[in-house]
Amino acid sequence: MDHLLYADLDPETAVRLTREALVGCEDGELFLQVAASESFAFDDGRLKVATFDTSRGFGLRGVMGETSAYAHANELSEQAIRRAGETIAVVRSGHGGTAALQPPRRTNQALYTDADPLSAVPFAAKVTLLQRIDAAARARDSRVVQVSASLAGSWSLVNIIRADGSRARDVRPLVRLSISIVCERNGRRESGSWGIGGRTLYDRMFDETEWNRAIDGALQQALTNLESVPAPAGEMTVVLGPGWPGILFHEAVGHGLEGDFNRKGTSTFSGRVGEQVAAKGVTVVDDGSLPDRRGSLSIDDEGTPTERTVLIEDGILKGYMQDRMNARLMGVPATGNGRRESFQHPPMPRMTNSFLQGGSDDPGEILARAKSGIYAKSFGGGQVDIVSGKFVFSCTEAYKIENGRLGAPIKGATLIGNGPEVMQRIVAIGNDMALDEGIGTCGKGGQSVPVGVGQPTLMIEGLTVGGTA
Repeated sequence: MDHLLYADLDPETAVRLTREALVGCEDGELFLQVAASESFAFDDGRLKVATFDTSRGFGLRGVMGETSAYAHANELSEQAIRRAGETIAVVRSGHGGTAALQPPRRTNQALYTDADPLSAVPFAAKVTLLQRIDAAARARDSRVVQVSASLAGSWSLVNIIRADGSRARDVRPLVRLSISIVCERNGRRESGSWGIGGRTLYDRMFDETEWNRAIDGALQQALTNLESVPAPAGEMTVVLGPGWPGILFHEAVGHGLEGDFNRKGTSTFSGRVGEQVAAKGVTVVDDGSLPDRRGSLSIDDEGTPTERTVLIEDGILKGYMQDRMNARLMGVPATGNGRRESFQHPPMPRMTNSFLQGGSDDPGEILARAKSGIYAKSFGGGQVDIVSGKFVFSCTEAYKIENGRLGAPIKGATLIGNGPEVMQRIVAIGNDMALDEGIGTCGKGGQSVPVGVGQPTLMIEGLTVGGTA
């Protein structure tokens, strides 16, 4: 497969050009990438979208102190890399020698197969799958009036070359199936959605058990919302369900634990390593080495092997997620969190799969202890101030808690709060930790990357709920 990268560029030439370009730099790399992606969308009983795209190119980065220069091109040739080297010369110190920083440690870790998921399944089979999903969803319930199903897949091959001649390689498949269902009763329409995905081939998407489970999830959410009543408003106890609700902490807390914000002192967690920043029992982990997960990588986009990084342990802040530059400037090891959207983008510290670890509380007992409040099972859109941690998240499926049990489903609920403060208000941690279904995408600095989230059932006291009742 590497011939796709080096069709017009000899590997040894690439090493030599990297060495020449990074003379006088403390760090940097040549990032080579070839990628392909496809998507299919089935709506209103017909195939509406079928796309296929390929890209091929490189990014060259030079780093000196806190300054980095980046140049990229969608042409993998000696001439293009030489031109990029001239561009990044602005950060060179003027002294000779190669990049001074030690390269990442080597690894034989390979989380994925080299197989290309796009070519493993014929075009017709993908369309047929979406047709079957559409028909099965419509046959489930007479109240179904609209079904949308989409299938997307991509794969990417990257090579990372450093000035000392070291090279790192990763192959990254990624697939996703999404289903949205609209139901109608007495003129009222409500929707529900479900998705599954990960860094695998398409096999799971074609498993009838799996796609039927996705239909059931979307349908159940839509039918539940048909029964919903206006959400209450005010400060109350909130219970968050396991899995996908971890997206709230990903946004409201996770970004504040990334190295760049903390090095610059703009995060509420800056300079607080060793302090109590969350309730006792709260442990937060970022782990990019989990097999098949959407946010996982064998190596990050600087060549550092991914790992399990404990960020908060029993409420105590232990450290941050680091790329190479911020780790060097903060005097700590890189954690394998240097990520980029593509060869057109420089790396920065980003989450991979971030989650709150499970506790010892029984989820049913958590509801009983809550007595009253709301139970949030799924989230949609939200707004977050990364620096302060202030957030507003809308619930796509939520229920009243009445007398310690789930009551009527509610519509229009939003959760409003401050991430660091909410971490202190967690009073119960379930034993049912779950990761999400493999659908998350995270944005930062104009770049989007796939991520995973997760958590157990959590009870939070004194969270503001915006409602319509």
